[in-house]
Amino acid sequence: MTMCTGRTRRRALAGAWFCLLAWIMTPVAAVAGEMITIPGGVGRMGSDTGLPDERPAHDIEVQSFRLDRSPVTVADFAAFIRATGRETDAERLEGGAVMSFGTGQWRLVPGATWRTPYGPQRPEAQVDHPVTQVSHSDAEAYCRWRDKRLPTEKEWEFAARAGQDGEPVYAFGDRLLREGEYLANVWTGIFPVLNTAEDGFKTTSPVGAFGTTPIGLTDMAGNVWEWTSSAYAPYGTDTPQADDPAAPRVQRGGSYLCDPKLCHGFRVSARGHATPDSAHMHVGFRCAADILN
Repeated sequence: MTMCTGRTRRRALAGAWFCLLAWIMTPVAAVAGEMITIPGGVGRMGSDTGLPDERPAHDIEVQSFRLDRSPVTVADFAAFIRATGRETDAERLEGGAVMSFGTGQWRLVPGATWRTPYGPQRPEAQVDHPVTQVSHSDAEAYCRWRDKRLPTEKEWEFAARAGQDGEPVYAFGDRLLREGEYLANVWTGIFPVLNTAEDGFKTTSPVGAFGTTPIGLTDMAGNVWEWTSSAYAPYGTDTPQADDPAAPRVQRGGSYLCDPKLCHGFRVSARGHATPDSAHMHVGFRCAADILN
């Protein structure tokens, strides 16, 4: 896949046509139903050098399963809404969570929904970007509509590490930059005061814009956090029951708001969490499916 990152776009005007042509010719990665088979096995989960809730690192066993190649896009989610008429939680609760650039403060913005994730006065979501402002319940409903389910946290991390030896830092390897080019959509600059967009994007990016992991998945680091089906608790403590509707749910993968100098949430072992009814401008999801014998 041709990658046109921020550095490329800042080159001489003579090269601009190449990026435009590459963008036009590159197919949208997240085609509904496009999935990658993740062979099962024994793997590692967590990190002894990560944040407290990532410790201790421990072995896990995962059965083979399938995972969406990319996060669900705005176009995919729009098809779901047209078919089902679902009112999302952000629409029902009359708003979603939006962070103010410059202050880092979060607030509930009326009218911030999957269509207008930063509020009704801001541009609409782009169709080839990951859908955001969707709650855990919205994500579950979409996956059911596709005859799928959300991945477990264990499956998500196993897939992020798949195809690599040892204990990689990221789903794409151990370095964030390759030959000066960013390999993920993350915060560049000084959080939350300045986002320099050195990676090419200040908010979400088109799915697949930064290439694939060794096993063929896109956007497993940065761009948007992704809901999992797992209830959240620090490792080694009692985990709330997954059927508890109030239990916070784990999010994985980090987002464009993750600063490598701070949360560093796009590492393979990094964890986020939120209540199931919450919707945020930097959280999306992808679906998984069992492999039937």
